[in-house]
Amino acid sequence: MLYLPENYYYVYNRGNKKQPIFLEAENYRFLLRRLNVYLSKAGAELAAYCLMPNHFHLIVYLAKETDFSNTLRAFTTSYVRLFNNRYGRVGYLYQGNTKARLVDQEAYLIHLCRYIHLNPVCARLVQAPIDWQCSDYRDWISDGLPQKSCVKLTRQPFFRAGGDYREFVERYVAEARIRAADERRRFESED
Repeated sequence: MLYLPENYYYVYNRGNKKQPIFLEAENYRFLLRRLNVYLSKAGAELAAYCLMPNHFHLIVYLAKETDFSNTLRAFTTSYVRLFNNRYGRVGYLYQGNTKARLVDQEAYLIHLCRYIHLNPVCARLVQAPIDWQCSDYRDWISDGLPQKSCVKLTRQPFFRAGGDYREFVERYVAEARIRAADERRRFESED
């Protein structure tokens, strides 16, 4: 795949046979440390992320031209080596190669951010995205921290403050719950 500078990419992978790729809290921290090292070398920036027990979601901004395929390969290989050494295992950790998709539309970008931050809620691991420790959702909704860069495809922030992003996510959750309740009522009335 040809990676274009000054673009966002949605990067993801999951465990082989859907098995866990994180077995303890230190695994999550190690992956993030390794990721930041490799992204820094490539002149790339982690714009959003969510690490799940058996998969990960990343949104990466490539600031300059780089061989990002090699960056991804080196990053994932470094994590697999540590994981296999730590747990005395051999073989594949991931289901396949790490995938990346170009994100070239603002609406798609903000939808992806919301999607990855809601992933632990949809998986029923937590009640709210703020409860999941292995994502940067808290950074996104904090007004005290610099705004995440992922909200700027056109160099203008999409959300003025963290509360705007929180409202964007929570409104979607509330609407989904209403739709689910309506569907349950329709289903029950058909009996």
